[in-house]
Parts: sequence; C-alpha cells; structure tokens
Amino acid sequence: MATSHDQGSAELSLDEKTALLSGRDMWTTEPAERAGIPSLVLSDGPHGLRRQRSDSDIGLHNSRPATCFPPAVALASSWDAELIGRVGEALGREARALGVDVLLGPGVNIKRSPLCGRNFEYFSEDPLLSGVLGAAHVAGVQSQGVGASVKHFAANNQETERMRVSAEVDERALREIYLPAFERIVVQARPATVMCAYNKINGIYASESRWLLTRVLREEWGFDGLVVSDWGAVSNRVAALLAGTDLEMPGTHRDTGAEVAAAVRSGELDETVVDTAVARLRGLAERVRARSGPVTVDFDAHHRLAREVAADSLVLLKNDHQALPLAPTGRLAVIGEFATALRYQGGGSSHVNATRVDSPLEELRSLLPEAQVDFAQGYDTTGSADAGQLREEAVALAGRAGTAVLVIGLRETDESEGFDREHLNLPADQVELVRAVAQVAPRTVVVLLNGGVVSLEGWHDEVDAVVEAWLPGQAGGGAIADVLTGRVDPSGRLAETVPFRLGDTPSFLNFPGEQGHVRYGEGVMVGYRYYETADVAVHYPFGHGLSYTSFEQTGFQVTPTGPDTATVRVTVTNTGGRSGKHVAQVYVTAPKRPVSSPARELRGFAKVAVAPGESTTVEIALDRRAFAYWDISRDDWTVAAGQYEVQLADNAHDVVATAALDLAGDNLLRPLTLDSTVSEWFGHPAVGPALTAAMVSGLPEEQAAAAAEGNADAVLMLSSMAMRQFVGFLPQPIPDEVLERLMRTSESAPESAGT
Repeated sequence: MATSHDQGSAELSLDEKTALLSGRDMWTTEPAERAGIPSLVLSDGPHGLRRQRSDSDIGLHNSRPATCFPPAVALASSWDAELIGRVGEALGREARALGVDVLLGPGVNIKRSPLCGRNFEYFSEDPLLSGVLGAAHVAGVQSQGVGASVKHFAANNQETERMRVSAEVDERALREIYLPAFERIVVQARPATVMCAYNKINGIYASESRWLLTRVLREEWGFDGLVVSDWGAVSNRVAALLAGTDLEMPGTHRDTGAEVAAAVRSGELDETVVDTAVARLRGLAERVRARSGPVTVDFDAHHRLAREVAADSLVLLKNDHQALPLAPTGRLAVIGEFATALRYQGGGSSHVNATRVDSPLEELRSLLPEAQVDFAQGYDTTGSADAGQLREEAVALAGRAGTAVLVIGLRETDESEGFDREHLNLPADQVELVRAVAQVAPRTVVVLLNGGVVSLEGWHDEVDAVVEAWLPGQAGGGAIADVLTGRVDPSGRLAETVPFRLGDTPSFLNFPGEQGHVRYGEGVMVGYRYYETADVAVHYPFGHGLSYTSFEQTGFQVTPTGPDTATVRVTVTNTGGRSGKHVAQVYVTAPKRPVSSPARELRGFAKVAVAPGESTTVEIALDRRAFAYWDISRDDWTVAAGQYEVQLADNAHDVVATAALDLAGDNLLRPLTLDSTVSEWFGHPAVGPALTAAMVSGLPEEQAAAAAEGNADAVLMLSSMAMRQFVGFLPQPIPDEVLERLMRTSESAPESAGT
C-alpha cells in the first residue's frame, strides 16, 4: 500500500520530481504546490538571522535587521545548555517572524587547530561539550516550528582549500572526536536537516559518501530528516543523491535536475531514490509549516537575553591583586578603539545586521556614575593613523587613572570564514600599547575580543587581569561592563585550550595540509587530550575560569548503576560573599587498553548557581560511552575491563578528587583462525594453556619444561606472526585435528572480560 509520500510523488512527472531536489535560487527551494510541497526558505546563520532582502542575493551586508547573539565561540564558554536553549528559542522566533523555514546552524565542527578561520562559529575542541550545547541549540530553535541544519558534516576543520581538501582521518578519530557531537544532536534533538560539508573524507566528497550519509547518519543513528548540501558542495549530483544528499543548494544555472532525470532514464539511478529524497523534502515542509499565524518579536527582550548570555560566557583568565571588579569611584582610563566600535561577530556567511550594538565605554559610564571614566583610542584598526601618537595619548591618560582597561583583539581582516590564520599573535601595535600602559597604570585590565585563541605572550605577565570576551554579540558592550563592575560574577570556562606557542598544538605539523590533503596525524589526541597526555604545559587549560566568589566541592562519590554505567554526585558550596555560578567537571581516565588512551576525557559537566553560604548537590550520569573507545577490529564501541578513575576537576589539568570504578568490560575475545596471531592464540584463556600442553605433549618431564620455556621466548619474539606460519617453526608439529579442535574451543569459550 502506497504512503501519502508515495502518492504525492506519483502525482509528479520525473522531471518535476528531480527539479525539486535543487534550489530555486540562493535561499529558496522549488515548489510543487499540487503535490503538497511549498517553496521553503533557508537562511544563515547560527547566532543570528541573515535573511537577505532578495532570495537571489548572496551579499553579506544587506540582510534584514536581527539580533546578533554571541557566536558559538562565546556561547560554549558558558557551559550552560539551558541558556543556549533559550538563545535557540529566540533565534527560532526571529526566523519565523522573517519567514525562514530552516536556520543554517549550529556549526559543531571540532576545533582541531586554533588557526581555523571559522573557529568563532564552532563550540569547542571537545565533542561532548559541543554535542550537549549543540543539542540544546537545536531543540530551542525547533521548539518554535523552525528547522535547524546541523553543520558541517563532517571533518570540516579548516578553511584552507575547504571546498576540495581531503581530510585523511582514521575511523577511530572520526568516531571518538569528529562525529560524536553530530550523533548526540541527531539522537537527542532530532534536527530537521543535516548539512554535508564541502571537503572530502579519505578521498571521497562528504556529499558523495554513502558511508557517512546513509550508513552512519541514517542506519546507525536513525536520522529521519533531510540532508542538504553546503552551498555549492555538490560536484556530481547523481553520486551525491545515491549517497544520501537529498537537496542541493543553491539553485544554479546548471540543470542538475535534468542530469538526475537522465540517469533514471538510462538505468543508472533507480527512480525510488528520487522518490525517497522528494518524500524527505515533503516531510521537511510538513514539519516546519505545521505552525501558522503571525509571529511578533520583542527585540528589546532579545537584546537583554544576548547581554545575559554574553556576560555568562566571559572568561576571567587572570585576576591578580583583586584588580576586578572595578571600584565604583575614582578615575578609570578606558583605552582601545574596540571600546567604542565593538568587534562583536565574525566575518563571512554568518554576518548579522544587528538591531543595535552596545559600546563598552558607554555601558561602563552608565554602571559607574560616580567614577570619572575617560577614553583614549590607543590604536587604529585601519592602519591609517599615527600609532605612536595614539599610544602616547593612551599612556598619558593611563598614568592619571587608578585603573586602565584596555579593550583589544583581532580585526575582522585577521580572522574570517574563507581563510585560516597563519599565527596566534595580536596586532603588534596593540601589544606595544598594552606594555606601555602597564608601565604607568597602577592597575591594568585587558579585555580580549577575538574569535579564535590568541597568544598572551609578551604582555600577559605585565598586567593585573585578563578577561576573554571572545566575540560577544551585539550586547557585548553591556556584558563586558556587567562583569568588569561586578554586576555579574564571571562564570565562563574555556571551551578550548590557550597554548603557550603555536608549535605546542597537536596538529601543528599537519595543519592545514598540502597538495589537496590534510593528515589528521594526531588521531584522538586533540586539544587537551594531547596536552595532558604528552605533558605539554599550556597557558590556560581547557575548562579554566575564575570567579569573584569561591566554591568548595565536597562529598564526591561515584556509584555504579549498571555493568558499564555510573552516577557521580558532588556537593558544591559557595564559600564566598557573592552569588555565582560554578561548573562541575567530570573526567574519566581509562585502564590499559588495546588502544592509546588520553590521560583524561571530559565525560560530564553541570553548571549550577549558588548563593553565598549555600550548597547544592550535583548529579551527573555517566553512560556506557563515557568508558568506551571505538574498536576498529570489532567495528563497534567497546568497554575494556579494568579499573577506571573518575575525576572531579576544576579544569582539564587540575584534578580535585578521584574515585575508582571497576568495570567487567566487554568480551574482547574473537574466534581463532590460523590467521590469528601467536599472541592471540596463547593469550586466549581457554586455548592458550591447551596449546602449550599440545606443544610439549609426549616429551619427558625435563624436556617438556625446557621446551615450554623456549616456547615462551618464541611467543614473545614472534607474537605478531600468524599462527599458520608459526606452526612451521615448531620442532614438533601440532596435528591439524588438534588445531581445529582448539579453534572450535575458541568459538564456544565462555565470555571473558578481556585479553
């Protein structure tokens, strides 16, 4: 019996159906109203609407006004899924009000290198943090009847040659680092669409990878939505459709619908593949058009939300001599062009035409009415002014103030979609400015505005406080003032590591590749996993962040809840004098396994608000995946037997409490064959002893003992040799029937916790 989708497809000719599978123009899809498929509107971006005034317009600066929330680089530092869910709801509401059906975001690609020019659009170097926050974002957007498009699937971790580079990455690294954020979002938030990436993965374009788009995404994870291409990511429409790319965007002058129809008529492509993609497009339309009626947006309320989120995302890196919060009275020198012309978002396709933009200088003046707040430009981002004169004016002002606040950072020309950075340095004139001001100001505070990690070398040790504000969105000026004045206690935690040097980063020797290929040679050792495992010192570790209050964590305990699951409990007490928020971070260290393992991995976290003197108990569940690794030989997630260490930590480096957890693990034994290695045969708990006995069978006791000792040495030396070769080295052959019996024994051996 035909489904309604089948019936709808049957109403259309082949040419009509194939035409639906490519965009009508830059931002809309082709309609087929008589088959129940309206034209849908897709729009950037992840942290604010870029709804162009014309559907054929690709321009970046002619979009309709919308709230520019903090980009993902800032949102991730909040470590607050509930807060990000509220941002998603606001984005969904604005999308509906502007007639947008699908919002292109969030971007959950892993920050493999701090040089990636688009890191400001991605959450973290850690897949768990990226996945939890990304799922909250998607759920929030879709709660308003708008579809989300999770991107860029997958291994899109650089801008250099991103439209054709082949990411050479092993499956374990894919499964443990680059895919889990997508998996969590698909399973938990059920996104309406997934956007496939431009790049190739191991030589195959993501848009043409059936392994990625069908086997993993649909068959393993159960994705039931629509796969849309990144804009212009399809090079072979028929191959992409066969792989699982349902909708090609945007519409182009090349008639790819005719190419697909021709492939059907020639027998190269079964028409049911076309019908399935059309059904998914119809399903998307039914899902996002389920709600009707006008939607109004309270842009003032959204601006306030943007301010709240940005304030909770700021990270207090350093605060010597209690330089912060600022005193309510006295003289304050605010220095830096960004203090009046805030850099609040990244460059490229996610550029938002903000409804308004707060100035840090004016917001500080508003919150410090009894202080004298003076301003000096300090530097010029265009390079047209006299840098020396600007610096001298700033130094003179700082020398007369009690505290100098410098607002510095990267210019949009330093980082953007489309290119990767070549270094981590701040502009040289800004570094010189900071050092000169720090020489004369009694207290010096630096506020950083940047979409990617920057070097702190050459000036960090000369200042009293450093606030990482990232790119804080349109209300960032108010958020910066809130944190500097103490109106809001800083509670952000780093979602990525701040290294001392670019050369310390795990991908340094491989990023961004050469001659069309980039080798992910660091494997699973990405970000803090590498620094902690290799014992490489960093300036600030993943998870770091200071507060104006203090917290104590007590009563840490880990309780098994199943054969490979557990629950963590800890009590968090605010021992300071201010209300604040704390992030409890739980990491896991694995026992010896058949694969290399990071020193520790984030496996759970929770952010809690606690009033002064009060306590709250945090409970964090650790599921099976918290203890598992991807076993390429079994093609599955595997839990090794042994004692795991569950760690409560302030960040990825500083562990404050530990608890041991013994797990029986999975049966790692496989039936033996003559192609199995010598170590596998002798390491098998049932076969190994029987094989040893067979090798010395019939020998006198003294000779048997000597032979057993010699065999042990041979096993050690030839451990990786296949058994069929090894038996040829033996002075006394083992009968074939004995080997066959032992192989049968391995098939029926009782389950063991491991090898």
